[in-house]
Amino acid sequence: MENQRTVTGRTGAGRVAEGLRLVALGVRVLVHVTLGGAALLAVATVASVLGPTLALDLYTPPVAAWWTVFTAVAVQGVPFLLLGTVVSAAIGAFVPERVLTRLLPRNQALAVPVAGAAGVVLPGCECASVPVAGSLMRRGVAPAAALAFLLSAPAINPVVLVATSLAFPGQPGMVLGRLVASLTTAVVMGWLWARFGRAEWLRLPKRSIGTETRGLRAFGAGLQHDFLHAGGFLVLGAAAAATFDIVVPRSVLDLFTGSAWLSVLLLAVLAVVLCVCSEADAFVAASLSGFSPTARLAFMVVGPMVDLKLIALQAGTFGRAFAVRFSAVTWAVAVLSSVLVGWWLL
Repeated sequence: MENQRTVTGRTGAGRVAEGLRLVALGVRVLVHVTLGGAALLAVATVASVLGPTLALDLYTPPVAAWWTVFTAVAVQGVPFLLLGTVVSAAIGAFVPERVLTRLLPRNQALAVPVAGAAGVVLPGCECASVPVAGSLMRRGVAPAAALAFLLSAPAINPVVLVATSLAFPGQPGMVLGRLVASLTTAVVMGWLWARFGRAEWLRLPKRSIGTETRGLRAFGAGLQHDFLHAGGFLVLGAAAAATFDIVVPRSVLDLFTGSAWLSVLLLAVLAVVLCVCSEADAFVAASLSGFSPTARLAFMVVGPMVDLKLIALQAGTFGRAFAVRFSAVTWAVAVLSSVLVGWWLL
Protein backbone atom coordinates (compact mmCIF):
# COMPACT_ATOMS: atom_id res chain seq x y z
CA MET A 1 0.00 0.00 0.00
CA GLU A 2 2.82 2.37 0.90
CA ASN A 3 4.55 1.66 -2.40
CA GLN A 4 1.33 2.35 -4.28
CA ARG A 5 0.95 5.73 -2.54
CA THR A 6 4.54 6.56 -3.38
CA VAL A 7 4.03 5.74 -7.07
CA THR A 8 0.77 7.71 -7.13
CA GLY A 9 2.50 10.69 -5.53
CA ARG A 10 5.31 10.57 -8.03
CA THR A 11 2.83 10.34 -10.90
CA GLY A 12 0.90 13.33 -9.57
CA ALA A 13 4.09 15.32 -9.16
CA GLY A 14 5.10 14.42 -12.71
CA ARG A 15 1.77 15.64 -14.03
CA VAL A 16 2.12 18.90 -12.15
CA ALA A 17 5.65 19.36 -13.48
CA GLU A 18 4.47 18.65 -17.02
CA GLY A 19 1.63 21.16 -16.62
CA LEU A 20 4.02 23.81 -15.36
CA ARG A 21 6.36 23.12 -18.25
CA LEU A 22 3.55 23.60 -20.77
CA VAL A 23 2.50 26.84 -19.07
CA ALA A 24 6.08 28.10 -19.25
CA LEU A 25 6.26 27.24 -22.95
CA GLY A 26 2.96 29.03 -23.53
CA VAL A 27 4.33 32.13 -21.81
CA ARG A 28 7.43 31.98 -23.99
CA VAL A 29 5.32 31.78 -27.15
CA LEU A 30 3.24 34.74 -25.96
CA VAL A 31 6.43 36.70 -25.34
CA HIS A 32 7.65 35.94 -28.87
CA VAL A 33 4.36 37.13 -30.38
CA THR A 34 4.40 40.25 -28.20
CA LEU A 35 7.96 41.03 -29.23
CA GLY A 36 6.91 40.62 -32.85
CA GLY A 37 4.08 43.10 -32.37
CA ALA A 38 6.44 45.50 -30.58
CA ALA A 39 8.90 45.21 -33.46
CA LEU A 40 6.10 46.00 -35.91
CA LEU A 41 5.09 49.08 -33.86
CA ALA A 42 8.71 50.25 -33.66
CA VAL A 43 9.23 49.90 -37.40
CA ALA A 44 6.02 51.77 -38.15
CA THR A 45 6.87 54.57 -35.68
CA VAL A 46 10.43 55.05 -36.87
CA ALA A 47 9.49 54.89 -40.54
CA SER A 48 6.45 57.17 -40.33
CA VAL A 49 7.68 59.73 -37.78
CA LEU A 50 11.45 59.91 -37.88
CA GLY A 51 11.70 59.30 -41.62
CA PRO A 52 9.81 62.38 -42.82
CA THR A 53 11.47 64.48 -40.09
CA LEU A 54 14.90 63.39 -41.29
CA ALA A 55 13.88 64.07 -44.87
CA LEU A 56 12.77 67.61 -43.97
CA ASP A 57 16.00 68.25 -42.08
CA LEU A 58 18.06 67.22 -45.07
CA TYR A 59 15.95 69.34 -47.44
CA THR A 60 16.33 66.82 -50.23
CA PRO A 61 13.23 65.71 -52.12
CA PRO A 62 14.88 62.38 -53.13
CA VAL A 63 15.33 61.45 -49.47
CA ALA A 64 11.68 62.25 -48.74
CA ALA A 65 10.62 60.17 -51.74
CA TRP A 66 12.87 57.30 -50.60
CA TRP A 67 11.28 57.30 -47.13
CA THR A 68 7.81 57.37 -48.65
CA VAL A 69 8.43 54.27 -50.75
CA PHE A 70 10.29 52.47 -47.96
CA THR A 71 7.54 53.19 -45.42
CA ALA A 72 4.79 52.04 -47.77
CA VAL A 73 6.52 48.75 -48.55
CA ALA A 74 7.71 47.94 -45.02
CA VAL A 75 4.61 48.93 -43.03
CA GLN A 76 2.22 47.17 -45.44
CA GLY A 77 4.36 44.04 -45.63
CA VAL A 78 5.23 43.43 -41.96
CA PRO A 79 1.70 42.44 -40.78
CA PHE A 80 1.43 39.79 -43.51
CA LEU A 81 4.94 38.63 -42.75
CA LEU A 82 4.01 38.17 -39.09
CA LEU A 83 0.79 36.36 -40.00
CA GLY A 84 2.63 34.13 -42.45
CA THR A 85 5.32 33.18 -39.94
CA VAL A 86 2.67 32.35 -37.30
CA VAL A 87 0.86 30.05 -39.74
CA SER A 88 4.13 28.52 -40.92
CA ALA A 89 5.34 27.88 -37.36
CA ALA A 90 1.99 26.32 -36.43
CA ILE A 91 2.07 24.02 -39.46
CA GLY A 92 5.62 22.94 -38.73
CA ALA A 93 4.97 22.35 -35.02
CA PHE A 94 1.52 20.73 -34.97
CA VAL A 95 0.87 19.17 -38.42
CA PRO A 96 2.79 15.92 -39.05
CA GLU A 97 4.26 15.40 -42.50
CA ARG A 98 2.46 12.06 -42.71
CA VAL A 99 -0.77 13.99 -43.29
CA LEU A 100 0.53 14.87 -46.74
CA THR A 101 2.04 11.46 -47.46
CA ARG A 102 -1.32 9.77 -46.88
CA LEU A 103 -3.03 12.10 -49.34
CA LEU A 104 -0.57 11.64 -52.20
CA PRO A 105 -1.29 9.07 -54.93
CA ARG A 106 1.26 6.31 -55.41
CA ASN A 107 1.59 7.24 -59.10
CA GLN A 108 4.35 9.88 -59.28
CA ALA A 109 2.81 11.69 -62.26
CA LEU A 110 -0.42 12.16 -60.29
CA ALA A 111 1.32 12.89 -56.99
CA VAL A 112 3.08 15.96 -58.42
CA PRO A 113 -0.04 18.10 -59.10
CA VAL A 114 -1.64 16.95 -55.85
CA ALA A 115 1.46 17.98 -53.89
CA GLY A 116 1.60 21.28 -55.77
CA ALA A 117 -2.05 22.01 -54.99
CA ALA A 118 -1.40 21.16 -51.31
CA GLY A 119 0.52 24.43 -51.11
CA VAL A 120 -2.83 26.22 -51.04
CA VAL A 121 -3.90 24.59 -47.77
CA LEU A 122 -0.48 24.05 -46.18
CA PRO A 123 1.13 27.49 -46.26
CA GLY A 124 4.71 28.24 -45.37
CA CYS A 125 7.46 30.69 -46.16
CA GLU A 126 10.14 29.80 -48.69
CA CYS A 127 12.74 29.38 -45.95
CA ALA A 128 10.59 26.75 -44.22
CA SER A 129 9.66 24.93 -47.44
CA VAL A 130 13.17 23.54 -47.93
CA PRO A 131 13.40 21.58 -44.63
CA VAL A 132 9.75 20.50 -44.99
CA ALA A 133 10.49 19.09 -48.46
CA GLY A 134 13.55 17.29 -47.07
CA SER A 135 11.45 15.80 -44.28
CA LEU A 136 8.86 14.59 -46.81
CA MET A 137 11.57 12.86 -48.83
CA ARG A 138 12.88 11.13 -45.70
CA ARG A 139 9.37 9.84 -45.01
CA GLY A 140 9.14 8.20 -48.43
CA VAL A 141 7.49 10.90 -50.56
CA ALA A 142 8.73 10.87 -54.16
CA PRO A 143 11.29 13.67 -54.71
CA ALA A 144 9.29 15.04 -57.66
CA ALA A 145 6.20 15.51 -55.47
CA ALA A 146 8.22 16.97 -52.58
CA LEU A 147 9.89 19.47 -54.92
CA ALA A 148 6.53 20.53 -56.36
CA PHE A 149 5.34 21.23 -52.81
CA LEU A 150 8.60 23.08 -52.05
CA LEU A 151 7.90 25.51 -54.90
CA SER A 152 4.15 25.93 -54.48
CA ALA A 153 3.75 26.29 -50.70
CA PRO A 154 5.37 29.74 -50.36
CA ALA A 155 3.87 31.02 -53.61
CA ILE A 156 0.14 30.18 -53.59
CA ASN A 157 -0.86 29.96 -49.93
CA PRO A 158 -3.81 32.06 -48.69
CA VAL A 159 -1.64 34.61 -46.86
CA VAL A 160 0.30 35.39 -50.02
CA LEU A 161 -2.81 35.62 -52.19
CA VAL A 162 -4.59 37.94 -49.73
CA ALA A 163 -1.50 40.14 -49.53
CA THR A 164 -1.39 40.26 -53.33
CA SER A 165 -5.04 41.33 -53.52
CA LEU A 166 -4.37 44.19 -51.07
CA ALA A 167 -1.20 45.26 -52.86
CA PHE A 168 -3.10 45.35 -56.17
CA PRO A 169 -6.61 46.57 -55.25
CA GLY A 170 -9.18 46.23 -57.98
CA GLN A 171 -6.93 43.89 -59.99
CA PRO A 172 -8.17 40.33 -59.44
CA GLY A 173 -6.36 39.27 -62.59
CA MET A 174 -3.04 39.80 -60.82
CA VAL A 175 -4.06 37.47 -57.98
CA LEU A 176 -5.35 34.81 -60.35
CA GLY A 177 -2.30 35.22 -62.57
CA ARG A 178 0.03 34.66 -59.63
CA LEU A 179 -1.88 31.56 -58.57
CA VAL A 180 -1.96 30.02 -62.05
CA ALA A 181 1.63 30.88 -63.03
CA SER A 182 3.11 29.73 -59.70
CA LEU A 183 1.16 26.47 -59.60
CA THR A 184 2.03 25.77 -63.24
CA THR A 185 5.72 26.32 -62.53
CA ALA A 186 5.66 24.01 -59.50
CA VAL A 187 3.87 21.20 -61.35
CA VAL A 188 6.03 21.48 -64.47
CA MET A 189 9.22 21.37 -62.38
CA GLY A 190 7.93 18.29 -60.54
CA TRP A 191 7.23 16.52 -63.82
CA LEU A 192 10.59 17.56 -65.25
CA TRP A 193 12.38 16.12 -62.23
CA ALA A 194 10.36 12.91 -62.47
CA ARG A 195 11.38 12.57 -66.14
CA PHE A 196 14.95 13.87 -66.24
CA GLY A 197 16.14 14.06 -62.61
CA ARG A 198 18.98 11.79 -61.51
CA ALA A 199 19.47 10.32 -58.06
CA GLU A 200 23.14 11.37 -57.94
CA TRP A 201 22.14 15.03 -58.30
CA LEU A 202 20.01 14.96 -55.15
CA ARG A 203 21.58 14.46 -51.74
CA LEU A 204 18.82 13.36 -49.41
CA PRO A 205 19.01 15.27 -46.12
CA LYS A 206 19.87 13.39 -42.96
CA ARG A 207 17.46 13.29 -40.07
CA SER A 208 18.14 16.01 -37.53
CA ILE A 209 16.86 16.41 -34.01
CA GLY A 210 15.57 19.95 -34.51
CA THR A 211 13.53 19.00 -37.55
CA GLU A 212 11.46 16.44 -35.66
CA THR A 213 10.67 18.65 -32.66
CA ARG A 214 6.95 19.21 -32.12
CA GLY A 215 4.68 21.15 -29.81
CA LEU A 216 4.79 24.60 -28.27
CA ARG A 217 8.56 24.66 -27.99
CA ALA A 218 8.92 24.10 -31.75
CA PHE A 219 6.20 26.69 -32.44
CA GLY A 220 7.92 29.37 -30.35
CA ALA A 221 11.35 28.67 -31.83
CA GLY A 222 10.00 28.58 -35.39
CA LEU A 223 8.02 31.78 -34.94
CA GLN A 224 10.96 33.67 -33.50
CA HIS A 225 13.41 32.42 -36.13
CA ASP A 226 11.16 32.90 -39.15
CA PHE A 227 9.91 36.35 -38.17
CA LEU A 228 13.34 37.78 -37.36
CA HIS A 229 15.01 36.07 -40.32
CA ALA A 230 12.38 36.93 -42.94
CA GLY A 231 11.77 40.37 -41.41
CA GLY A 232 15.38 41.30 -42.07
CA PHE A 233 14.99 40.35 -45.71
CA LEU A 234 11.77 42.38 -45.90
CA VAL A 235 13.50 45.51 -44.60
CA LEU A 236 16.41 45.00 -46.99
CA GLY A 237 14.00 44.39 -49.86
CA ALA A 238 12.00 47.51 -49.04
CA ALA A 239 15.18 49.57 -48.86
CA ALA A 240 16.43 48.09 -52.13
CA ALA A 241 13.10 48.76 -53.85
CA ALA A 242 13.06 52.35 -52.60
CA THR A 243 16.68 52.87 -53.65
CA PHE A 244 16.00 51.34 -57.05
CA ASP A 245 12.94 53.56 -57.53
CA ILE A 246 14.85 56.74 -56.63
CA VAL A 247 18.43 56.19 -57.81
CA VAL A 248 17.93 54.54 -61.19
CA PRO A 249 17.27 57.29 -63.77
CA ARG A 250 14.01 57.21 -65.66
CA SER A 251 15.96 57.14 -68.94
CA VAL A 252 17.54 53.83 -67.93
CA LEU A 253 14.17 52.38 -66.97
CA ASP A 254 12.74 53.47 -70.30
CA LEU A 255 15.25 51.20 -72.02
CA PHE A 256 13.68 48.23 -70.22
CA THR A 257 10.06 49.34 -69.89
CA GLY A 258 9.94 50.01 -73.60
CA SER A 259 10.63 46.35 -74.30
CA ALA A 260 8.24 43.73 -72.93
CA TRP A 261 10.89 41.01 -72.76
CA LEU A 262 13.63 43.18 -71.24
CA SER A 263 11.32 44.44 -68.49
CA VAL A 264 10.28 40.89 -67.61
CA LEU A 265 13.88 39.67 -67.54
CA LEU A 266 15.03 42.65 -65.43
CA LEU A 267 12.42 42.12 -62.70
CA ALA A 268 12.99 38.35 -62.82
CA VAL A 269 16.67 38.97 -62.07
CA LEU A 270 15.82 41.52 -59.36
CA ALA A 271 13.58 38.96 -57.67
CA VAL A 272 16.59 36.65 -57.34
CA VAL A 273 18.81 39.39 -55.93
CA LEU A 274 16.40 41.19 -53.57
CA CYS A 275 15.31 38.02 -51.69
CA VAL A 276 11.98 39.53 -50.54
CA CYS A 277 9.78 37.21 -48.47
CA SER A 278 6.75 35.87 -50.36
CA GLU A 279 4.32 37.35 -47.79
CA ALA A 280 5.57 40.84 -48.66
CA ASP A 281 6.92 40.75 -52.22
CA ALA A 282 3.57 41.86 -53.68
CA PHE A 283 3.96 45.26 -52.01
CA VAL A 284 7.44 45.61 -53.48
CA ALA A 285 6.10 44.65 -56.91
CA ALA A 286 3.27 47.17 -56.59
CA SER A 287 5.82 49.92 -55.91
CA LEU A 288 7.53 49.19 -59.26
CA SER A 289 4.75 51.02 -61.09
CA GLY A 290 6.88 51.87 -64.11
CA PHE A 291 6.91 48.26 -65.28
CA SER A 292 4.22 46.30 -67.07
CA PRO A 293 1.82 44.02 -65.15
CA THR A 294 3.44 40.95 -66.74
CA ALA A 295 6.90 42.04 -65.55
CA ARG A 296 5.63 42.56 -62.01
CA LEU A 297 3.89 39.19 -62.18
CA ALA A 298 7.23 37.61 -63.10
CA PHE A 299 8.79 39.30 -60.06
CA MET A 300 6.19 37.70 -57.76
CA VAL A 301 6.38 34.26 -59.40
CA VAL A 302 10.18 34.00 -59.53
CA GLY A 303 10.93 35.42 -56.06
CA PRO A 304 9.37 32.69 -53.85
CA MET A 305 10.97 29.97 -56.00
CA VAL A 306 14.43 31.26 -56.88
CA ASP A 307 16.47 33.77 -54.92
CA LEU A 308 19.93 33.89 -53.38
CA LYS A 309 18.90 32.70 -49.92
CA LEU A 310 16.89 29.81 -51.38
CA ILE A 311 19.78 28.73 -53.58
CA ALA A 312 22.01 28.70 -50.48
CA LEU A 313 19.41 26.74 -48.47
CA GLN A 314 18.95 24.19 -51.25
CA ALA A 315 22.69 23.78 -51.68
CA GLY A 316 23.13 23.15 -47.98
CA THR A 317 20.20 20.73 -47.79
CA PHE A 318 20.25 18.85 -51.11
CA GLY A 319 23.75 19.54 -52.43
CA ARG A 320 25.32 22.09 -54.76
CA ALA A 321 24.80 19.99 -57.91
CA PHE A 322 21.07 19.92 -57.28
CA ALA A 323 20.75 23.60 -56.33
CA VAL A 324 22.51 24.89 -59.46
CA ARG A 325 20.53 22.76 -61.91
CA PHE A 326 17.18 23.05 -60.15
CA SER A 327 17.35 26.82 -59.60
CA ALA A 328 18.40 27.58 -63.18
CA VAL A 329 15.61 25.50 -64.73
CA THR A 330 13.04 26.80 -62.22
CA TRP A 331 13.93 30.39 -63.10
CA ALA A 332 13.45 29.75 -66.81
CA VAL A 333 10.14 27.89 -66.31
CA ALA A 334 8.85 30.61 -63.94
CA VAL A 335 9.64 33.38 -66.42
CA LEU A 336 8.00 31.50 -69.29
CA SER A 337 4.91 30.72 -67.19
CA SER A 338 4.63 34.37 -66.14
CA VAL A 339 4.82 35.57 -69.73
CA LEU A 340 2.19 33.11 -70.94
CA VAL A 341 -0.19 33.75 -68.04
CA GLY A 342 0.37 37.51 -68.26
CA TRP A 343 -0.42 37.48 -71.99
CA TRP A 344 -3.56 35.46 -71.23
CA LEU A 345 -4.92 37.31 -68.15
CA LEU A 346 -3.24 40.72 -68.01
